[in-house]
Amino acid sequence: MERVIPQEEYKVDLEVFEGPLDLLLYLIKKDEVDIYDIPIETITTQYMEYLDLMRMLDLNIAGEFIVMAATLMMIKSRLLLPADVRAGDEEEEEADPRWDLVRQLVEYKRFKDAAAHLQRREAHQEDVFRLGSADIAAEPEEGGIALGDVSLFDLISAFHDALKRARAEEFGEIMGDRFTVADKIDEILRRVRDGGRVAFARLFGDDASRHEIICAFLALLELLRLRHVSVSQNGTFGEICVEEAAETRAA
Repeated sequence: MERVIPQEEYKVDLEVFEGPLDLLLYLIKKDEVDIYDIPIETITTQYMEYLDLMRMLDLNIAGEFIVMAATLMMIKSRLLLPADVRAGDEEEEEADPRWDLVRQLVEYKRFKDAAAHLQRREAHQEDVFRLGSADIAAEPEEGGIALGDVSLFDLISAFHDALKRARAEEFGEIMGDRFTVADKIDEILRRVRDGGRVAFARLFGDDASRHEIICAFLALLELLRLRHVSVSQNGTFGEICVEEAAETRAA
């Protein structure tokens, strides 16, 4: 059974958190599947794995994540029924229980892409100044998590991969671990200041225990929330690297 970091020991409270539709779109894109033909069994299994990881980290999981999990399980169970039983009195196009979810995802993706386009236009416009205007850099907002093109689910995916490679722990070993989130925060800050960009997988040793990896990941989330570090990827779903945030270097 996975060890959950107790609330009184450490609590991750991200002001910006992506929702269940974001997670589904992430999984669909990662698996390169057709959004109109979602492999529900595979996506449901992966969705539940990510939900378990978020619970392990004691992240604030909104009720909508639980509702989506129930929806996926319902769709999965209905797909096990014969097509004629599923259809019943419904129209033929509604016989596929995935269709309502597909409509939600397509509509959500449309608005999400439009918002991203407007954000890029806004960022471009900030670099354009009228003649004689003051060139004043925009102040970063307080709080939040600055990820750029790296989503929270990219980080959780990297965390999941690290856990799969973690050293097996013997009974009673966790209590003997001396790793804390605070120690990992200091270690990550020291490493990015001394060595520049550091691959996420190098934030802990090759023989790291699961407890050490969890502490390192929670430390990274806290540093991102405080905007002391930033993360980037060398391509879609590529390796995640951590470096000192630009505003921290300039301070």
